[in-house]
Amino acid sequence: MIFWPPYNCPSKTLDLVKNDKDFSGALGFLISWPDLNRAAALVMERRRELDGDRYEILTPASEALAGKHKLAAVLVLRAMIDFALTHNRSSSYKHAARHLLSCTSLSAGVETCGGLEPHDAYVARLRREHGRKNAFWSLVA
Repeated sequence: MIFWPPYNCPSKTLDLVKNDKDFSGALGFLISWPDLNRAAALVMERRRELDGDRYEILTPASEALAGKHKLAAVLVLRAMIDFALTHNRSSSYKHAARHLLSCTSLSAGVETCGGLEPHDAYVARLRREHGRKNAFWSLVA
């Protein structure tokens, strides 16, 4: 999806963007438009499609959503953390550690919903699954 509707973008057009099969492209568009309400709804409804390797879209998305849409921002950050650890991207550990710290502060004001794992449980699971990745955990401490 690469198009730029006119400045007077009708709501139906933005709904079409939200339903586009290119999740990352749709998220990037909604963040840059900006329509943060639709971007947050996209993340919440289609969170399984978050590709943690698309940091060039997810990083600005998490920053934009962190103000009013903390839960969506946490999901975006977790996608990048999970990708870095699961794929052993040691060059991304510094960013993943920073994202985890951001999740800590964002999660403090967020009630979990929709089956989202509470922050403490998420960190405990990361420690169980990736506890031997000392390069990452030393950055978190």
